[in-house]
Formats: sequence, structure tokens, C-alpha cells
Amino acid sequence: MNKKIEETFNEGIRLENEAQFEKAHSIYEDILQHATDETILEKTRCRMEDINDLISEKAIYQRIDENAKKVLTDIGVNISENQILMDLLMEADAVDFDNETALFIPLKPDYIDHCLAQVPREMPLDPGMNTFGIGATPPFLKRNGDDELRPASRKEYEEIAFEVGKHQDVVGMFSLPVACDKSISLFEVAHLMVKNFQGLKMITTNMMSDDEVAFFKDKGDWLDGTSLIASLASMNNMVDPFLRSARTGNNLLLIDQTIAGVSGPGSPEALLTQNHAQVIFMMVLAQTVNPGISCIHCGIPSVTGAGGNLSYSSPHQTFINAAMARVNTWITHFPSAQTGGSTSLSDVNSQAIIESELSRNTLRKYGVHIVRHAIGALGSLNYFCLEKLLKDCESERRSREVFDAIPKDKGMMPLYFPSDDQALSGIREIAEKGNPKSADHTLKNVDSFHHWEDMIKQAAKKKHYYPQLNDMVINSNKADM
Repeated sequence: MNKKIEETFNEGIRLENEAQFEKAHSIYEDILQHATDETILEKTRCRMEDINDLISEKAIYQRIDENAKKVLTDIGVNISENQILMDLLMEADAVDFDNETALFIPLKPDYIDHCLAQVPREMPLDPGMNTFGIGATPPFLKRNGDDELRPASRKEYEEIAFEVGKHQDVVGMFSLPVACDKSISLFEVAHLMVKNFQGLKMITTNMMSDDEVAFFKDKGDWLDGTSLIASLASMNNMVDPFLRSARTGNNLLLIDQTIAGVSGPGSPEALLTQNHAQVIFMMVLAQTVNPGISCIHCGIPSVTGAGGNLSYSSPHQTFINAAMARVNTWITHFPSAQTGGSTSLSDVNSQAIIESELSRNTLRKYGVHIVRHAIGALGSLNYFCLEKLLKDCESERRSREVFDAIPKDKGMMPLYFPSDDQALSGIREIAEKGNPKSADHTLKNVDSFHHWEDMIKQAAKKKHYYPQLNDMVINSNKADM
């Protein structure tokens, strides 16, 4: 193989990994016109099969980012009854009082851009791409031989922290793994996490004292998890804790948990647009009170199953979070965190372990940043289980070995993200009617996630190099057992 041609091809792969797909396209076209080596030509043809899909996909993510800002400028956020936020934004001259068509309180476009420009694009102690973490506060601890639903005690937290500490080779982020009972405070839990885990940690601070919140200041290994916005409105009980954390200077993990058809639109594009808008609004507030503060975009969009409950067994949950990650890694370059790697099943059996592994491997296949809930969770985040933690860690180690052995010249895989030209108007309709279930846009998109899954399946059938890497990993793991 001609070394120069091979280097040129590798440059195309590098550009793909940086989401510079049009530049990669030009390189591949040049190779096809001038190369004679059949091996490199075949590899280039494979990339050309995907590159136009990737260009189109990136364009949708660019529109999501632009439309998310339009949600804040043209529709607004319902904060009119929260005087603290109103005073804060009016003092900053952030409110667009000339806008007579917004439904709620609109922000000025220039002010949004000004604030977002101040958000650091790098985070302290970043564990890197495809990092899978533990926890984020399921209400119940799953115990062997004990079906009573209750949170964890001090003794159980000591055991959890000790066990997590033994698996830091695969656990890249230690979030609060489960709710705690009155025998231990969240601040004491945080100290147990510090004692046993050296990497990135996250905890919520809204129930802590001022002195306890200040403990996390200037600590690069801690993220202060908070959630302020839901359904384009502020949660008034979270305003003071949110602003306190921002003013203190803690690294903020800005969490939005919009659910398709429940608290947000039903189409993938509209869901991500609202989710992204609400995180951006929190970023604007954080930068208003403390310019330059570290903000991690934790948009974790979710889907429901047939019964209306969160469905972490659904591939849709994995796909939508992979897409949210791409909005940030390809377009905004904000540090980001998603959700995935869990299961809707409530018992630790082989199916639950496989579903979690499939989700993690799919996320890794498309490329994500940090993933919460990926190890040890059950029942669509209703339970945390030490037994599952251990099994997830075992399967994750084997999966890493298989993925590490995959050739690095395969390029980026398209996610075939479906477009929705009515995303912005759909969000406006939902805001006007006060409920996604009442909106025509929701009804029109009731099958949109299933259509998206079908697109991915059909594409996989046509490409010999595409078929489920996650299945391959599982088959390889089974052979090693």
C-alpha cells in the first residue's frame, strides 16, 4: 500500500473524528480519483457510503443548537413569578422587552451568545470520551433476599463506596449511587466517596448548608449536580440552591431530564431542542452570576415504554442520548454527560446484564463523553444494586478489550438522526397548551422513535462493516466465559 495514500486516508479518518465531514469528503474523493491500491480504495468507498449521511446529521445538530437559542429568544422561559430570577436578568439587561410575541420571558440573542462564549470548553479532570459512571440517586437499594424498598444506611454506604473504589479501572464517574436514610447525611456520603474514589465525583448540594457547599469549591474532581428548569419553567424551590452553587464557584453539572411526550415533545429533534434550550438557560444564569464558571451540559433526554414509565431497556433511550452527546461533541464543544447503560428490569439476571452491556456498547459505538447510570442501576433507575455493579464491571472489562482491538480506521458511524422541520413550532404549541399530550405535534410524532430505529436497522443490513458491534462484543464475551 502506498504510504502517502495511506497517510491521506488516515487524515480523512482524523477529520471524521473531529466532525469535519466535508473536509473528509474532499479527501476521500481525491483518493478515489488517484489511488490504485484496491485495499485503500475499498476502505475509502466504505467511508463514502457514510460521509454524506454524517454531513446531513451534523446539519440537523447545528439546527438544534440554533433553534434551542430561539426557544429562549422567541418563546422564552416561564420565570415571571420568580422575582429573584427576574431581577437578576433585568439587572444584566438580558430580557428582551421589545419582543411582543414570546409566550414567556424572552432573552436577548446577543446576551445568550455573550454568556455561552464564557462557558469553558474544557472541564477539570476530564476522564475523556466514552466514560461510564455509576449512580445518580435511585431511591432504593436492591438487596439480595430482601424485597423491602428502602434507601441505603450508613453501613451500606460504606460498603458501596469501598466496592466502587475497587473498580476504578472501569468506573469513570462516581455519582451519588442511591438515596440515603437518616443515619447519614449527603455531606457524609461525599466524604466516603472522597475516601474511596480518586476520580470524578458528583453529588447534589441543594440540601446542604452553606459551609458544606463551599467544601466543593475549587475541587476539580467534584461536580455539583443541580436541576433548575422543567417544561420551560423554573422550579422555584431550586432557585436559591442553584444560584448559591454558581456563586460559590462549584463545577456545575446542569441536569435536564426532559421526557418525550411527557415533559417535552415527542419527536427526537424537538425533544433535543427543548432539552438543549433548558440547559443553555441554566448556563446563561450561571455565567450571569459568575462569569467563566465551569458548566457541564447534562442534557439526559428520556423515553417511556408502553406503560408510560421510563424505559432504559429501549434502544431509543440509548439513541437519543448518543445524539445529545453529538450535539455537544460536534457543535457546541461543551463538556457533556448523558445517561444510558441501564435496564428496565428490576432483577439481576442475564437479560438485565446483557441489556446494560448493549446500551453501553451502543453509546461507545457512536461516541459519547460521560455517561451516568451506566453501572449498577436497575429498574429504569429505581434501584441501585451492588451485585449488578460487580457484574457490570466484569462485562465492561471484557467489552473494552474487544473494542480496543477493533481497527481504528473505520470512521464515524451515522446515527441517521431524523429531522423535524416543525420542531420549533411544536415546542411553541406545547408551551401554549401547557402539556405535550394535548399538542398535535406530539400526536403526529407518536411513532417517530420507532421509525428512527427502523432506519438504523435497515442501514445496518446494507453494510457488512456496520452490523451490531455490541452483539459482536457480547458473543465474544460469551466465548470467553
